[in-house]
Amino acid sequence: QVQLVESGGGLVQAGGSLRLSCTASGRTFSSYGMGWFRQAPGKEREFVARVSRIGGVTYYADSVKGRFTISRDNAKNTVYLQMNSLEPEDAAVYYCAADARTASPYEARATSRYEYWGQGTQVTVSS
Repeated sequence: QVQLVESGGGLVQAGGSLRLSCTASGRTFSSYGMGWFRQAPGKEREFVARVSRIGGVTYYADSVKGRFTISRDNAKNTVYLQMNSLEPEDAAVYYCAADARTASPYEARATSRYEYWGQGTQVTVSS
């Protein structure tokens, strides 16, 4: 079992930055590929980014590429999402998720791929 806890959400003006963190407890963190997803009101949960088990491979949604950076620190059992140049369209609840398998760029985007989820952290972007 893996427990995931997100933090770092909040209110930011358009053009600003936030860094989200997701800390894991339980089984070996480095055994899991880690993803970030988001869900805005009335919309489906959508893929944002994924990082491989040791951080060497990353995937991004086209909508965040060049603005967001996913990284991880396995010594701290934590995955991060650095979000720059935030836009009102980025406002959502952000979730981290863990997947024990490797994934192609296509597979990484599926919510069904991930076995464990955090409770989410709210990101609000004012225009």
